[in-house]
Amino acid sequence: MSEAADRVFLNGEIHTLAEPDATHEAVAVRDGEIVRLGRTYDVEFLAGADTDVVDLAGRTLLPGFIDAHTHLTTVGRSLVHADLSAADSPADAVELLAERAAEVEDAEIESEVGQGGDGSADLDPATTWVLGYGYDESTWKENRYLTRTDLDRVSTDRPVAAFREDMHVAAVNGVALDRFADALEGVPDETVPTDDAGDPTGVLLESAIDPIYEAVEPGVAGTRAAVEAGLELCAERGITGFHDMVRDSHAPRVYRELDAVDELTARVRINYWTDHLDALREVGLATNAGSAFVETGAIKSFTDGSFGGRTAKLSEPYADDPDETGQWVIEPDELRDWVREATTAGYQFTAHAIGDEAIRAVLDAYEGVAAGDPGEDRHRVEHVELADDAVIGQLAETGVVASVQPNFLKWAGSDGLYEARLGEERTAETNRYREMLDSGVRLAFGSDGMPMDPLLGVHHAVNAPAEGQRLSVTEALRAYTHGAAYAGFDEDRLGTVEPGKRADFVVLEESPWADPTAIRDVDVAMTVVDGEVVHDAR
Repeated sequence: MSEAADRVFLNGEIHTLAEPDATHEAVAVRDGEIVRLGRTYDVEFLAGADTDVVDLAGRTLLPGFIDAHTHLTTVGRSLVHADLSAADSPADAVELLAERAAEVEDAEIESEVGQGGDGSADLDPATTWVLGYGYDESTWKENRYLTRTDLDRVSTDRPVAAFREDMHVAAVNGVALDRFADALEGVPDETVPTDDAGDPTGVLLESAIDPIYEAVEPGVAGTRAAVEAGLELCAERGITGFHDMVRDSHAPRVYRELDAVDELTARVRINYWTDHLDALREVGLATNAGSAFVETGAIKSFTDGSFGGRTAKLSEPYADDPDETGQWVIEPDELRDWVREATTAGYQFTAHAIGDEAIRAVLDAYEGVAAGDPGEDRHRVEHVELADDAVIGQLAETGVVASVQPNFLKWAGSDGLYEARLGEERTAETNRYREMLDSGVRLAFGSDGMPMDPLLGVHHAVNAPAEGQRLSVTEALRAYTHGAAYAGFDEDRLGTVEPGKRADFVVLEESPWADPTAIRDVDVAMTVVDGEVVHDAR
């Protein structure tokens, strides 16, 4: 214990977020591991001639945030392409896309067509797309999806696509519709809405978006650009680890390449879609296999869609469409087949389920056909937005992890998306984190990249409108640290600040306990991963 530390953090408010939470003034790190906690005078003697001494000056140090559900390449691409989350109206979105179109044009002028250096060149060898990510029409006064008419104002020469933030709804222009007319003929009619004349509006839902996703998926260079942009954002937001949901992407290759040269600045757990199961078995990538920075996680499936697209599967009709109860993206029988096959092969399993019918289908599959014990194997349900009492009881009894996104509570306010889709009574029954936790449900917080900002999610969980949704500051922070670590079998090395654990920290300028109504405004001062400072804004 007397050997000099590599780095010591002194004069801070250090929360372990263990149970119970304990507070210390200082922490010492050696070889990426926490070696001592205590008062400043208990730790500073470990500072040798080569030790980096960090004076926290009263700042708050916590375990690093772990985002239990995100899509990092999508987040990164919103930073490379048009970020439509900043749009306040369809006109704003069109303007942002037009700015992106001008950037694409400039890039083509500077180099040969298809050889631009911003990562978009490998989207389509013939012509470069104009892409935008992250719009949310529920916050607009003109509350509607973007359409072909909107995007034709951006360009009538090159394909344009705009993705709603949940990625269950997209809009394309006429060029894209013409290009993918044959592919769209093979999808369900309800996924390609038409106008009164029977012509596609340019809005695409669920499986109708798949041909567009395939067309715009970047190659290795574009993926690396998106990943690097996403990792920079992680460091700025205090995210030291994340669980990425990956399908038909070069991201796993990029993560491993960055890891091999010690350039990966956050830990990643890769959850692969069901269509990767055979390949994973063949190459021996089992759940939890990998390095200290890149692990294989669960096999992931879908059940339903989203509230934004009215495709989440409900037991009762939508409030704003009494003929609609949502859609199965994966039918329950097919889901059971995947659960049986993946768990028999020894994989952790997770499934997207938003509506009450969908959540029930996942839990029934786990209890009915999963090999082993669903709780011990830490199977997960992603989102769990509308869960009734019976479902919460089933989650608690089985030990299945509820991997949830507290930032979705932004839709739970008066006149928000939930109220429009579900009505006032069911809105109060969404995202029931208080009732889940009190019932013994394992909670893991993530963002789904909407946006990728843990403090915003914590803010919403602490200040949720309904009592059954609301957590304490400590409980919300713990769900974004220890809870997420548990969901990834990592609680023995991550998720709390304790001797023997890895030195993954976030340092905040102010204590989130000081003013719980302003957590979203707290700045990240420093992010530390494996004992190394990856972000310093002091």
